[in-house]
Amino acid sequence: MKIAIGGSLGNIGKPLTQKLVGEGHEVTVISSRAERKHEIEALGAKAAIGLVNDAEFLTNTLKGADAVFAMTPPNLGGSNVVANTVNAGRAYASAIQSSGIKRVVMLSSIGAHLPDGNGPIKAIHQIEKIYDQLDASVTYLRAGYFYINFYHDIPMIVKAGIEGSNFSATTRMPMVDPEDIALIAASELTRQGATGKQVRYVIGDIRTGAEIAKILGAAIGKPELPWIEFTDQQAIDGMAGAGVPDEIARLYAEMGAGFRNGSIVADFVQQGEPVVGKITLKDFAKKFSGKFANSTLVA
Repeated sequence: MKIAIGGSLGNIGKPLTQKLVGEGHEVTVISSRAERKHEIEALGAKAAIGLVNDAEFLTNTLKGADAVFAMTPPNLGGSNVVANTVNAGRAYASAIQSSGIKRVVMLSSIGAHLPDGNGPIKAIHQIEKIYDQLDASVTYLRAGYFYINFYHDIPMIVKAGIEGSNFSATTRMPMVDPEDIALIAASELTRQGATGKQVRYVIGDIRTGAEIAKILGAAIGKPELPWIEFTDQQAIDGMAGAGVPDEIARLYAEMGAGFRNGSIVADFVQQGEPVVGKITLKDFAKKFSGKFANSTLVA
């Protein structure tokens, strides 16, 4: 098959490319960074360098492909993030329609059933609605919270000796490793006979805030690491102190509140909380331990 992959060689794009090339498929990787060209080609794929909000570029790239993994980059700019993300999704949709591709796998997110109250995920909700109008078979991979996001908490763990967010220690978090997303995306892209529109949740583990702190803490030699619940404003202030733009900080605080009140996970719970990923939080904790040990903040 001829398959186009969005997301460059990121946390999902690289293992997805390796998997599909290894299976003998003809793969084109879309990247905005020209310096990625050599690395993409070294994996046995073709590089398409351009912007994901450029419908003409995407149309030319997708022509002749049998399937596409459509992924809009997170945090497109420090302002107008939702609008920028939706515009990129709209460009993808236009290119898919114009190029005649009939099989689409879209990276979506848990909470995308909500039009609001879910932070940056509201952009993904809008893109799902745009893709619903496509004359193509579409699978929405609604992924859980990425384990790798916990890397951003290393400074807080080192400096304050705590882990936490603006949801409680008893809040249950569906999570996933990007490598599991890549494996499931590969199976969906190459699945024969797919029709219509389908939502598929991609979750590898479900843990409470307290369990997250305990598992990560044990991996780094801090078994008593506590989970602390912040107020929304404390979360915003903490992100601002780390250099996160105000608009993005507020979006992520809104997402945390959505986990706290249960609205983001509501549809996932209604679907029976399917766990399909193979990599658990305990598995990821081994990688987290290495990242923590190699941090310049750790003496």
